[in-house]
Amino acid sequence: MDIKEIRKLSDADLKKKIRETKEELFTKRMQQANGTLERPTELKTLRKNVAKMKTVLEERKNGGNE
Repeated sequence: MDIKEIRKLSDADLKKKIRETKEELFTKRMQQANGTLERPTELKTLRKNVAKMKTVLEERKNGGNE
């Protein structure tokens, strides 16, 4: 997910998207533990997406557009 797409979302949508992404990340971790994960790089991508979304939320909370 691109940062421009993330910035277009409202706070409520961002929080919902973070929750969904964390659930997906949990599922992927379970697949990795079972040895059924096809693309291990997905874990890194999902973690980065969560971090981007949290960063945008924090920026909005602090009133900055940094």
